[in-house]
Amino acid sequence: MDDIRNIVVLTGAGISAESGVATFRGPGGLWEGHRVEDVCTPEALARDPETVHQFYDARRAALAGVEPNAAHRALARLDAAWPGELLIVTQNVDDLHERAGAKRLIHMHGELRSALCAMCGAHSRWPGALPPGSACTDCGEAMLRPDIVFFGEIPREMERIEQALARCDLFVSVGTSGAVYPAAGFVQMAAAYEAATLELNLDRSEGSHRFDESRLGPAGVLVPRWVDSLLS
Repeated sequence: MDDIRNIVVLTGAGISAESGVATFRGPGGLWEGHRVEDVCTPEALARDPETVHQFYDARRAALAGVEPNAAHRALARLDAAWPGELLIVTQNVDDLHERAGAKRLIHMHGELRSALCAMCGAHSRWPGALPPGSACTDCGEAMLRPDIVFFGEIPREMERIEQALARCDLFVSVGTSGAVYPAAGFVQMAAAYEAATLELNLDRSEGSHRFDESRLGPAGVLVPRWVDSLLS
């Protein structure tokens, strides 16, 4: 542990599932009863904005009923105490990392409690319902959409993430499937720069074989234990 200075942590659906956040992809490849093509593509938004907006309105409203769990709180504690570089990259669009207190954080797939202007690109905090035709407070155009990275769109802050991976001494993946790119390739990128790699996951993922070590169990148990070992 003494040679670890810079850390990148990737979190996925598994960490928030322990708080009761429904994962997008369910049985049969459906996302809460919807086909991916119907709720998470630019084409779906153009074709049926009412359905797309209602889908994300429901997910946004559901956040009021969940709280950060021990894994979120442990990462926030690491964020506050770690003296080196730390970047938490989450694939999740909920705000549980923030509510736990994490600050060195990137939402690579967007945020539920935010609206994106399709005209000027401005991001606005948006905790409530977002009806189609809502106006942007920056440019005034009625072009607000869910601030979510749809399939076919480029994830957020990839340059910053790649720079952090190139500098890190340790890459840790928490609660991810290892199946969704580009995040699934982060372990290989970190390893190429000779970083140690650790997976903390409920079950073996599609990418488990790429890690130096995989620890299996609930994130709420594994993450606090790992953070305690780092900070001790």
